Amino acid sequence: MNRKTIAATLPLLLLASGCKTVGPDFTAPAAPSEQAGYGANGGQRAALAEGPQAQWWKAFGSAPLDALVERALAGNHSLAASRATLAKARERIAAVSGRKLPQVDAQARAQYEQINLSAFGFDGLGGGTIGNPEFDLYTVGGGVSYDLDLFGRNRRALEQATAQAEAQQRATEAAHLVIAGRVVGQVLAIAALNDRIDTERKLLAEDERNVSLTEARRKAGAGTMVEVLSAQGQLAGDRAGLPALEQQLAEARAMLAILLGISPAELEPTGFGLDDFVLPVPVPVALPSALVHKRPDILEAEARLHAAVAAVGMATADLYPDVTLGASLTQSTSQPDRILSNKFNAFDIFAGVTAPIFHGGTLKANKRGAEAEARAAAEQYQQVVTEAFGQVSGLLSALESDSRELSARHQAAEVADRSLYLSRRSFQVGNSGILQVLDANRSYQRARLSLLESRIRQYQNVARLHVATAGGWISEGK
Repeated sequence: MNRKTIAATLPLLLLASGCKTVGPDFTAPAAPSEQAGYGANGGQRAALAEGPQAQWWKAFGSAPLDALVERALAGNHSLAASRATLAKARERIAAVSGRKLPQVDAQARAQYEQINLSAFGFDGLGGGTIGNPEFDLYTVGGGVSYDLDLFGRNRRALEQATAQAEAQQRATEAAHLVIAGRVVGQVLAIAALNDRIDTERKLLAEDERNVSLTEARRKAGAGTMVEVLSAQGQLAGDRAGLPALEQQLAEARAMLAILLGISPAELEPTGFGLDDFVLPVPVPVALPSALVHKRPDILEAEARLHAAVAAVGMATADLYPDVTLGASLTQSTSQPDRILSNKFNAFDIFAGVTAPIFHGGTLKANKRGAEAEARAAAEQYQQVVTEAFGQVSGLLSALESDSRELSARHQAAEVADRSLYLSRRSFQVGNSGILQVLDANRSYQRARLSLLESRIRQYQNVARLHVATAGGWISEGK
């Protein structure tokens, strides 16, 4: 192919560039209908809308909680690693995008050569022998090449890299959402433990009151030592549970410190109580159609499906020819001071075609494999959506149950409190024994602790529902 032929062919090849992108085009899955619903409404505790705001934890009305969440989002080491992975994915977009442009390279080489003249038939001349010449050779040059990407493999590769970066961004958003939820849950757990310890101490005060009451009756001659020992036994038994709660509090503080990315020794005092927080009512729950466009794990699954569909296009393009245009210019001389002289230049202009003929079925198998992976990604997307709906439905049911349970626990605590009061009065006037007082006291303890557990469960379920329907962290540079 001479220069005129190449000059005539290049415009045709350039016109053909980008004319076709093979493989399926990605279409986002359809959003579910509003009639799909969640199967529960959460009573008065939830309202279907667009869902919580991104900084959903502020609904609990606690500035210290807000500060801890922001601190965790800035200092958590797992989140820092996720952001670094996201930065890598974004750089890969730039790297793949660079393949769409001409590739230019320069080269330089210095070498010492000996030419074997015998290889060219010069074994002797005029009865003599020509010696093999030895010399230095200096070469500089450069070349440019351009892949016409006739069937869109590079374009599909860029589409895949973009979708993979989108998936990593959504994974990073989900990680931020999860960490925020864990911090809120841990703070609520610490608040519950503080309240539990405070309740236990109040119950110990009630036990001590029973001991004082039995001792006073014994000294007055109306009671027995058995009654005193029974009261003392309950006091000692209840005291034994306090160290375990304090240990749980220390472990909860240590976990909170880990979430913040600091050591437990660096964590400030956490004297929270449940009364320090506002219970958000109602919780704004995202509609099913909004949830699939808001929840990070669903968006991540959608982006991974997009990447898998793009991979099918790449595997399809591998079945078609590939055309590359290029040119090179080199300067070679044994005299380095004349390396830039036109006398020693050489050039090359080429148009190359690579077409698959026989690869033992590898390319078609790769395409079938990519199609299977895309089907798997589609099923995985549907599974993530199904699990998300199930999680929200379960939490809505839990809120409804929590509301009814809490009302019943309040009534039980009030009855137990009244029963304990009357049992003590009856014991004081000698109408009943100490066992009735101790039984009433145990019922009172169980009622108070059950009420506390119901409250923390309600707070935590509200926090989980916020996480389940809230949007994610907004990444820098999005």
